[in-house]
Amino acid sequence: MTAKQHARSLVWPTILMVLSFALVLFGADLAAQLRLGGNVALAATALTYFATAWFASRILAVALDRAARRRPFPRLLKDLVAALLFFAALIGAAALVMGQGATGALAGSGLVLAMLGFTIRNVVADTLSGIALGVEAPFRIGDWVEIDGLARGKIIEIGWRTTRLLTRDSTYMILPNSQIARQRITNYSAPRPKYRAQISITLDHTMTVDRARRIMLDAVKQANLIQRDPPPDVRVLAYEESGITYALRYWLTRYDRDMDCRDEVYSLVDEALRREGSVAPHRRIELIRTKAHPGPAGMAEETPRALHPFRP
Repeated sequence: MTAKQHARSLVWPTILMVLSFALVLFGADLAAQLRLGGNVALAATALTYFATAWFASRILAVALDRAARRRPFPRLLKDLVAALLFFAALIGAAALVMGQGATGALAGSGLVLAMLGFTIRNVVADTLSGIALGVEAPFRIGDWVEIDGLARGKIIEIGWRTTRLLTRDSTYMILPNSQIARQRITNYSAPRPKYRAQISITLDHTMTVDRARRIMLDAVKQANLIQRDPPPDVRVLAYEESGITYALRYWLTRYDRDMDCRDEVYSLVDEALRREGSVAPHRRIELIRTKAHPGPAGMAEETPRALHPFRP
């Protein structure tokens, strides 16, 4: 929101709060002149509670908007603050109107509230989880996240009961907050949008590590989607009988480009390795005819030879 919009949002709460304070200060004289009962001062005080809560909630909302220019706070946090302020105003007004009977009235409604809570326990669980997510803020609107077993996408909205995501396939997903709170969350946009990805490639032992590293790094220099700073690098992951496994690591700034970057890097590396006459090793099974003792039918037996690397 702009500064002008913030100012407009404070106009009516300010007017109402000024009027309510004026009624509190001059309500007795006004009631005497108009021959009204003594309930005018009581009503003016209760109105002051709600006007103050409204004004304070708007002030806090403006402060949150200004403090979150880079990454906006979820709307849930603003709603939670406003709800707490209005609830406090309601309790204050009830205690003012009912006097000492307010405590008894609240206690008498406890059983009804407990039964209602049991009936809507799933809604309550989602709401409490939404409050926890809003306070802890493991993700914010605009973040790319992965929720294990549930979804992977961009956070569009964080509500009281549900969180809405937009996947890389432009699929709109609505997830209950209680399910999200029980899963492991990976945030690819925090603490900063830059993160490192990698691909694994297994090559034959005939190619030295230095040569393989040079070929792959020269290939990814032609990539247009990955970051140049920090530069990509190559690390050896495994040295086994089947071949040498390398990790080609590179940096990204947008998670939605992860698949496109992976495709580009694989294509460039594959083209470079084929130009050098080297491809990943694979295995085959051969049936070797060997001399053996005749079987029951008097025929020689064929024995399969073990799997072994095949080099073109």
